[in-house]
Amino acid sequence: MPSNFWENVKSPWAGYSRRDLFRQGGLLAAAQALGGSVRQAVGAPLEIGAEMYRSIGVRPVINARGTFTIITGSQTLPEVKRAMDQASRGFVNMDELMDGVGKRLAELTGAEWGIVTAGCCAAVAHFTASAIAGGNPERMQRLPNLTGLKSEAILPAYSHNVYDHAIRMLGVKLVVVHDKAELEAAFNERTAVAYILAGPGDDGPLGTSVVAEACKRHNVPLVVDAAAEILTINPNVHLQRGATAVAYSGGKCIRGPQAAGLLLGDKSLLRGAWINSAPHHAFGRALKVGKEEIMGMLAAVEMWVKRDHKAEWAQWEGWLDHIATSVKRVDGVTTKVNQPSADLSNRTPELIIQWDGAKLGITGQEVSKIVLDTEPRIVVAGATGNRPGGMAGGMSGNMASTVAIVPYQMMPGDEKVVADRLYALLSKPPKIAAPPAPPSGQPATVAGQWDLRMDFVHGSVNHTLVIEQDGGKLVGTHHGEFASGDLSGAVAANTVRFQSGLPTDGTRVAFQFTGQFTATAEGGKMSGTVALGEYGEARWVADKHQYRTGGRRG
Repeated sequence: MPSNFWENVKSPWAGYSRRDLFRQGGLLAAAQALGGSVRQAVGAPLEIGAEMYRSIGVRPVINARGTFTIITGSQTLPEVKRAMDQASRGFVNMDELMDGVGKRLAELTGAEWGIVTAGCCAAVAHFTASAIAGGNPERMQRLPNLTGLKSEAILPAYSHNVYDHAIRMLGVKLVVVHDKAELEAAFNERTAVAYILAGPGDDGPLGTSVVAEACKRHNVPLVVDAAAEILTINPNVHLQRGATAVAYSGGKCIRGPQAAGLLLGDKSLLRGAWINSAPHHAFGRALKVGKEEIMGMLAAVEMWVKRDHKAEWAQWEGWLDHIATSVKRVDGVTTKVNQPSADLSNRTPELIIQWDGAKLGITGQEVSKIVLDTEPRIVVAGATGNRPGGMAGGMSGNMASTVAIVPYQMMPGDEKVVADRLYALLSKPPKIAAPPAPPSGQPATVAGQWDLRMDFVHGSVNHTLVIEQDGGKLVGTHHGEFASGDLSGAVAANTVRFQSGLPTDGTRVAFQFTGQFTATAEGGKMSGTVALGEYGEARWVADKHQYRTGGRRG
């Protein structure tokens, strides 16, 4: 077998899975000896208090990664907690409440109006509904049936992303444009709204100012999705560039409720957006925001004006310095701090810890897994470095290692825990066995067409795989229900691993297959598990396609 065989299998299998680590009991035992521990999650009656999550078998984490929804975004400010608690203790008319909140948001931000929504995507969805139906109850009741209504949204190609599902969910067709000529040609009587994802492209050739100017000439509203950005006020940068409205996540840097969002801009369209949302019986009823989130979000904006942002930044840098000073006591460990770009999203310094994994005996990916799987749990912002051999690193591997720490959502005292855990692992790393060698033997013949079935957490689907094989190297095509994509991977003996991706609106659906080939009289069978990223894992089985020969009809 060529020495670089497994190097042909790309990054989806780089590093160890959490399952792999648990199989290496010695590694976790060593981690416990270094100050960590492993707790078994056991369900029990809910205990209201500091151990609330643990009382139902959920293990909390220290967030050294940032404002990611999967780890619950940000921690609400104390003032937000108090506002939400106080809001829960009384009853109000929701229309009166949002009217009062809208006026106050306008005063605080300099926007004409504001409303609170159930997250940033909800804000975009409500704005789209308002652009289509306005406050017309007859039209509102038809959504998402767009027959006879405006039904298209224009967006630059750089803004086509997974989050524009908030527009598509209303049945709207996306018209993606790549230059000014396409932008101008895209407007017609069906155009309801234009959308921009805030970021590096929003001040370019099809940036907010350019799109806003075209929208105004055609009387089409423009909404900017600025979910992860810092809140700019008096003036708001996006409204100043000509956007009709701008949407923010409440549960990121603003540190409002995780299930809240903010929509600022044109008063008429925003009042329409509110009418299209709960408590009103319309399409947006499903995207309900409660009085607790509304008042918590308002409190967060009030505090945004009052917070000492420079002092917060200095505190973050102080925490990173404490961690860096601790880990640099280990010979061969260096650190650097990366400052953010001019982009307004996720603005935070980042600590990069670097070392030679071969010299210290532990890689960055191994450190990341250990601190996640043992107590106290830490989610780091990234890690590199993998061992040679086995399925992960190929024959050569890459032992140059890093771990990244983002202080954005760390709480006071977290820096000490992070510093102590990383120093313990780097100064006295556990003994970690080399990854198992790739299976030996002649690669199974898996070339040809395969009838694939995947069984998800709920439901199943039939796809087709067409595989070409050169020794142990695999390439081919994965045909899904609605699209097809390239396939690549490898086979060693009877073990198969390959990856594929199917294009969808604004993104790609990724599949990472691992399984075994079994010879059969019909030509063979493959089966195993397929990783679906954020969508979990599925079981898969593929049978060699049986071609049917037709007979003569008489």
